[in-house]
Amino acid sequence: MPVTRQQVEDFLYAEAGLLDAWKLDEWLTLLTDDAVYRVPSNDKPASDPKDTLFTIADDINRIRARVTRLKKTTAHAEFPRSRTRRLITNVRILEENAQTVKIEANFIVYRFRRNESVYQFVGQYRYELRVADASFKIASRVAIIDAMELGSLASVSFIL
Repeated sequence: MPVTRQQVEDFLYAEAGLLDAWKLDEWLTLLTDDAVYRVPSNDKPASDPKDTLFTIADDINRIRARVTRLKKTTAHAEFPRSRTRRLITNVRILEENAQTVKIEANFIVYRFRRNESVYQFVGQYRYELRVADASFKIASRVAIIDAMELGSLASVSFIL
């Protein structure tokens, strides 16, 4: 049975809700055991981390380590943690078969931190989802940030 955009949107909205609520352990359960999470440099968004500098290029072990670190009080960039609000839009199914679904979606992540300015991260997600039971698991999550200059956006210590 074909995957519907509504099913994909529901999954993405649930994921965004977990991240905004800082339910990082629950978010980890959405990932496959070989998942990758990437934030490429904004000048080469279609590149490969093997030969290009990435802002983030994590495999599942680094993702788990990132979550563990972010939950500690010694993670000064996120203690107290940022508050975020994610808006997901323009969800499109690009390709699907019985095992995987490739999708794109636009995002805005608002980050609120202490008395700092509100930061806005705008861009596009590219996912490869694996069909799992009645839902999905994230095999690949790429967040491509539209801003050409990242210095004014502060730290990307949280999960986009």
